Amino acid sequence: MKINKILTPSLSATLIAGILFAALPSAQAQPGSDDALLQMSQAFKRGDKAALTALLPLARGNPLEAWAAYWELKARLDDASAQEVQDFLRRYAGTYQEDRLRNDWLLLLGQRRDWEGFAAEYPKFRMRDDREVQCYALHIEQLTSATPSPTLADQVRKNWFALHKADDGCTLAAGALIAAQKMPALEAWRKARLAMAANRLTVARNAVEIVAPEALNLVSDLGNSPAKFLAGKAVAMSRVSKQLVVLALIRMAANDPDAAATQLDGKWSPQLTSEERNWVWGVIGQQAATRLSGDALNYYGRVSRDSDLTDVMLEWRARAALRAGNWPTVLTTIKAMSEDARRTPTWVYWKARALLATLNGAQRADPASPRRLEANALLQGIAGPSGFYEQLALEDLGQRVTVPPRPAPLTAQEKQAALADPGLNRALYAIGLGLRSEGVREWNYATNLHTAGGMSDRELLAAADLACQREIWDRCINTSERTKSFMDFDQRFPMPHEQAVIKRTREIGLDPAYVYGLIRQESRFIIDAQSGVGASGLMQVMPATARWTARKIGLVDFTPDQISNRDTNIAIGTGYLKLILDDFDGSMALAAAAYNAGPGRPRSWRNGPVLDAAIWAENVPFAETRDYVKKVLANTTDYAAILSGQPQSLKARLGTVGPRDASVPDPGKDLP
Repeated sequence: MKINKILTPSLSATLIAGILFAALPSAQAQPGSDDALLQMSQAFKRGDKAALTALLPLARGNPLEAWAAYWELKARLDDASAQEVQDFLRRYAGTYQEDRLRNDWLLLLGQRRDWEGFAAEYPKFRMRDDREVQCYALHIEQLTSATPSPTLADQVRKNWFALHKADDGCTLAAGALIAAQKMPALEAWRKARLAMAANRLTVARNAVEIVAPEALNLVSDLGNSPAKFLAGKAVAMSRVSKQLVVLALIRMAANDPDAAATQLDGKWSPQLTSEERNWVWGVIGQQAATRLSGDALNYYGRVSRDSDLTDVMLEWRARAALRAGNWPTVLTTIKAMSEDARRTPTWVYWKARALLATLNGAQRADPASPRRLEANALLQGIAGPSGFYEQLALEDLGQRVTVPPRPAPLTAQEKQAALADPGLNRALYAIGLGLRSEGVREWNYATNLHTAGGMSDRELLAAADLACQREIWDRCINTSERTKSFMDFDQRFPMPHEQAVIKRTREIGLDPAYVYGLIRQESRFIIDAQSGVGASGLMQVMPATARWTARKIGLVDFTPDQISNRDTNIAIGTGYLKLILDDFDGSMALAAAAYNAGPGRPRSWRNGPVLDAAIWAENVPFAETRDYVKKVLANTTDYAAILSGQPQSLKARLGTVGPRDASVPDPGKDLP
């Protein structure tokens, strides 16, 4: 119900009893070993090395012994010997924990500059999912290879720019490449700009230290007070001083894009290079666009070369252009994006719409015009029954969302292979014991990474079936979603607690497909899900919201501990959703945004022109809420197809979004 949720479980004895038989211990487990595992989990979170070492013998023989051994060694890895590490890797060879510890060890070897040890271990690293480790490997290649890869610098740059936190590996590799003049120094400044815009001052300082260590104090000054820094600087003559002015303007734009625009336009623009000006105008335009300001396109209009902008800047220009109905700008902006960005369903869809919207008179009359054919080809390339833009593309091609044919039934052999998979069994055991985070990581490793390329579609179908049978709905859904050659909607869109949901929605006049679409996104049907901000249960209800809603719907004698009760959670969650929906004039898009981010923000976001709700949703300023709204509405359409057995329209559920009619009383002024 609130943004920034991280789901964690509470211990479910029923669930444990239901799945323990699936796990096959590697040795005779000691009595109480499960309790020891749970104690070790807590000790690991506390960083209690002594407790971990003391408890480890009690976990021997447990199906999750590898986790216990990992926690114990990881907690003291800085002081562990290389022999201890190698003993662990041999003992737990082939497991998730082996490769995760190898990841940790490689990071430590990189920090110690033990390139020989790193080079010996890196080829055994299966997951290859750590960008910093990749950068260490690229750094070694640069140092030792007579013919390093021609794409090495680009690989380092991509990894470095993708990392949001301060790191050693990519900063080291980039610094060495810049020192060797194999990467432009400008890349360090660009990294600093990205960090400054994201309020990551340490990352910005680390990047600046590569190219201008003498300026570190000034970076701190401008980070703390960009206006004061700019006011005290008369001119920007040197290369470094120009870059510092750019950083200050970016920092200012994050809080006040209009003030940054005034500064740039009034004093600094003539002193900066075109690349520097374009980047700052791109940041100002982006910040204005995220505020849904009508000035965004004007700011973007000051950019003289689109290639100086990042994909994020271009994406927000495209959103601002969609909001303004400026289809030519939508089209030119998408064309300026990187190939990776252009290939996403979001921008494939809007490029197709822009092509169709910019047809001239003769082209509109010609069904075989090249532009129309290109648009149709783009839509056909992404159209499908599952996914927001996939469904919209399907409708634009004149079709509706229907349930796809089921894949061939699993054979007994396929089911048995999943049941016997040791990684899946350890995952089920961990989830049953209450170690959901560990179980999810184990499951994902077994399905995605244990073998090159991950499981085949049929293997994924069998693994998802195993999770469904155990009612581990999040693994059921997420695993099934990875199949490429077919879709099993029974797995992807399950309907647990059907009688309770249908009964409640009928009582209050709420679309059950909408409720299922929302629950699927909120909790993946985990009854005892708990979020990092305190939301609980299937519908992720916050305590204060639960108390308010209980009073509104006449739920007498309600106490906060009742939120975890399934039927109470459904009653309160659906009651609150109905109140929000009524408050937002029946708009599913607005109500979904309000359920995720609170009703106050969507009330502001709906102001402005009346928009196609798909355009409105794409302009939601919060990335999490933007993604949430689109997924809930796409889920709803799929559930409607399942429940009704009839073709369904996403567009009919979207409608339009615009300002509230001021003449109509606001029914939900006190909505929390």
